[in-house]
Amino acid sequence: MLRNIIDLLEDLGDYGKVIRDRQKRQRPGEGIDYTSRKYREAVRRAVERLHPKQMRLRVAEIIRDTPSTKTFRLTREDGDLPPFRAGQYVNLFVTIDKVLTSRPYSISSPPGREYIDLTVRNRPGGFVAPYLLRKIKKGDVLNSTGPTGSFYYEPLIDGHDLVFLAGGSGITPFMSILRRQAEMDWPQRITLLYGSRRIQDVIFDKELARLAQASERFNYARIISEPPKNFRGLKGFIDAKTIRKFAGEAEDKTFYICGPNAMFDFCLPELAKFGALPHKIKRELYGPPDDVTREPGWPKKVKPETMFRVRVNGRDIKARAGEPLLNSLERQGVVAPAVCRSGECSACRTKLIEGRVYMPPHTGVREADRQYGYIHACVSYPLSDLVIAI
Repeated sequence: MLRNIIDLLEDLGDYGKVIRDRQKRQRPGEGIDYTSRKYREAVRRAVERLHPKQMRLRVAEIIRDTPSTKTFRLTREDGDLPPFRAGQYVNLFVTIDKVLTSRPYSISSPPGREYIDLTVRNRPGGFVAPYLLRKIKKGDVLNSTGPTGSFYYEPLIDGHDLVFLAGGSGITPFMSILRRQAEMDWPQRITLLYGSRRIQDVIFDKELARLAQASERFNYARIISEPPKNFRGLKGFIDAKTIRKFAGEAEDKTFYICGPNAMFDFCLPELAKFGALPHKIKRELYGPPDDVTREPGWPKKVKPETMFRVRVNGRDIKARAGEPLLNSLERQGVVAPAVCRSGECSACRTKLIEGRVYMPPHTGVREADRQYGYIHACVSYPLSDLVIAI
């Protein structure tokens, strides 16, 4: 680990020498052209060490968390792991049945380790998660992007009183943040409300209980929506009453929410009832909805099994109305960039030349894209024949 830090500092040191040399000869008001040949290599090395576009990750260990969940502990094969912010994710690339696809997974381990942990839960009708849980074994090598995402604690604006709302596998980015907070002796006060369907689905339950017991600055409550008989714990959903019971009043608090789409639909109105201000709510979207036909604004006349023709870069493919356009492209060998698969990162930004698509209202598509005919293929569903350009 020390050798890795020294190497990184040397690369950054070269970058610093370039900057200092340039500043000595820089005239007032003159900018720095980092693309010139003199500086290009030092800048490239520094940026690549800190923000690699792709990484090769070897499975060093597989940890069984719950009957439906495993944590894959990964080390990097092609360099050092870059620094990241607790709460960020990587996008994992896999080839399944000759289909190249990807899925984002939050890092559940804290920064500063020689490995990263990705915690994966099985889900009904899933494609990538079942493959990872059943097929991937210790020693296998996977490809991913570098760490990315904006779901992390920002000390300049988030304050010192945080409320985390997690649902199901949405606990994973919070684990990275909480483990980091514990290492720093809890500089922030944190309340975690963690909702799960069944008691056996609660990931990291024992560790969370230990962290709460060890510090008065961390309060943990689990809520079970489908409890067993004679269950004495908290039941139901994370509503305004429950939030107030454990977090107090909304004033001076920042709220983080991560979980399935149904959780956003329920919890966001409850946070409004509680008095949380919209700009004090941070969200981490977890992929497209399980059933897009149940989303607000879906045209009821369009059946999810309806097939449409999509002309893309001079080629015709078929796309099902109830499936994200990106999935249809991948299934038929059309490679499109993708990172978050939730409509936020814009990596799969696609020009819609002809036709109509549906995009769920809670996705992170920019208003400018909507106005100028760009769609995000990962959260776009065809409602007619389409012509697109990638």
